[in-house]
Amino acid sequence: MVGPPAETPTAAELARRARLWAQKWRWYERNSLPWNRVRIHWEFMRRQAFVRWPVHGNVLEALREGRLAVGRHTLLEPGVWITAPAPARVRIGSDSYLNLGVMVAAMELVEIGDHCMFANGCFITDANHRFDDPDKPITWQGFTTKGPTRIGDNVWCGANVVITSGVTVGERCVIGANSVVTGDLEPGSIAAGAPARALRRVGAGS
Repeated sequence: MVGPPAETPTAAELARRARLWAQKWRWYERNSLPWNRVRIHWEFMRRQAFVRWPVHGNVLEALREGRLAVGRHTLLEPGVWITAPAPARVRIGSDSYLNLGVMVAAMELVEIGDHCMFANGCFITDANHRFDDPDKPITWQGFTTKGPTRIGDNVWCGANVVITSGVTVGERCVIGANSVVTGDLEPGSIAAGAPARALRRVGAGS
């Protein structure tokens, strides 16, 4: 069944759509603008940290507003995403390593300690999309949080590990590839699975 023909948009409507597109383009491409690339590298140099291009998210704004803290000698590899819309905060300690495509998304607070390693594709967040209203698109429902997500020092996460809202990972934990961490892990745990479970302790042998 064919519906009625679509109405031809007015000049005012076309202008409104063009403005909206331009606003979204500036938002989506903000880190790719040459002058912002220079500013981001400068902010990392000031902190004696390193970033390899491209980097995504609202990195520049969060750095300048003091909501993104990056420790000395920490490295962000290409494709890292860090999103922390105000007043959210992200803190990354010293000598940590975020490999290709790692994403950190904060609604309240995400903390990562010193000497942490995250393999390709890891996702660390303190938030989740809301989906409780069946009459509203999920993209319009906003986010919810169970509280800050905290990762201690010397934690190693294998490829594609997901660490969810409100979780605390103790220091010197090792988390196997493709694991989904939905609950706290005690310091020194070796964990894997979806949901992740502690299998043994670091230093306890095979």
